[in-house]
Amino acid sequence: MLVEIDNLRIGFKTRTGFAPAVKGVSLRLSAEKLGIVGESGSGKSLTARALMKLLPRQTRIEADKLSFDGIDIVSASEKQMRTIRGKRAGFILQDPKYSLNPVKTIGNQVAESWRTHKGGSRREAAEAAANLLEQVRIRNPKAVAASYPHEVSGGMGQRVMIAMMLAPDPELLIADEPTSALDATVQAEILRLIEELVSERSMGLMLISHDLPLVSHFCDRVAVMYSGRVVEELKASELLSAAHPYTRGLLNCIPSLTHPKERLPILERDPEWLK
Repeated sequence: MLVEIDNLRIGFKTRTGFAPAVKGVSLRLSAEKLGIVGESGSGKSLTARALMKLLPRQTRIEADKLSFDGIDIVSASEKQMRTIRGKRAGFILQDPKYSLNPVKTIGNQVAESWRTHKGGSRREAAEAAANLLEQVRIRNPKAVAASYPHEVSGGMGQRVMIAMMLAPDPELLIADEPTSALDATVQAEILRLIEELVSERSMGLMLISHDLPLVSHFCDRVAVMYSGRVVEELKASELLSAAHPYTRGLLNCIPSLTHPKERLPILERDPEWLK
């Protein structure tokens, strides 16, 4: 099993005490596509960041089990985490503008990522960078490699980020809202690209999203989070006929062109969901 999470609890110290944010999440992930959905603030990104130990120092992380390929993440040293982050697990964030260095060319950044994990000469790294840019379906990789981040579109920037994440041949790809800043056409292209690369490389994928229909078509399994808990886990193909009232409520709030509503319904919340 690539990822094992049992009873994960995450909280933050505040001036008035302690604020729990994730309250007993349990998940499993092998070489498959797992979607995690839910409203903003439900704990989706915190769960993924805890797996990579990318939370602030004042964060309290506790779990019966939090492991990546058998490595205990809670007790892992920073040196151990550096052998996992980037090298064995890649993390794609929402907006490439905040992840790419604005004063370095794209080619240099992809080459640096490859060389950091695989070594080799500058020439080898430059050739590998051009090859990676070609793998993510960039039509003119040499021209893009010579460009700076501000000179390319958002969709192109996201392709570059995917190329950087693929440089060390990771076993797991975590994508946190990777298409939220893109238009619908580019969004579909990026998701199709991720799906092809994950399948070709037999990687595990953890996709965090607000888009339930997208996840139902793209993933193998879906975990629905509410207020720091997983309230339902099911096959992606069964998502649109989910049983939990919270999941049903989210589905009812999705606008439809074929069945337009004058007003979208308000999601009624039940205190029982928190028990």
